[in-house]
Amino acid sequence: MFSRILVPTDFSPPSQMALEQARFLAEHFQASLQLLHVVEEPNSASGFVADGFAPATDTMRAAQLAQARDALARLVSPADRMRLHLKTEVVAGVPAAAIVDYANATGTTLIVMGTHGRTGLAHLLMGSVAEQVVRTASCAVLTVRHVPAAQEVTMALAACRAPLSA
Repeated sequence: MFSRILVPTDFSPPSQMALEQARFLAEHFQASLQLLHVVEEPNSASGFVADGFAPATDTMRAAQLAQARDALARLVSPADRMRLHLKTEVVAGVPAAAIVDYANATGTTLIVMGTHGRTGLAHLLMGSVAEQVVRTASCAVLTVRHVPAAQEVTMALAACRAPLSA
């Protein structure tokens, strides 16, 4: 059903959960796994800082790309690379568009990505990369929401205390 699974990551806990789910799916479907990080390109290759406007240099961009490649390499073991035919890639661009473009270019059949689950004002101001990918991708997209450990324990305890129905 799925032959090529893409996992975009921003190295956050939701992205880690998505990678775990994708590993499971890749093994189940005997699919290859691709791990992608997008280094966000600010408008005009520049950025606003507290004191004004600071243009991004080629050196800064190269350093960002190198750091991202190193971080991706640490996420996966050599065994994962072999077993899952796992490849890693770092690209620069606008995250949602870059993810969809990469998926289209590589023949991805499933995108598995984390979502921060922002709501209200945070969602309005920051938007949702996952939501934009879901709306624009031509393949299936599975979003994975990270549930903090404390919340998992609370839910498990509540389930244990729930009265049994007859």
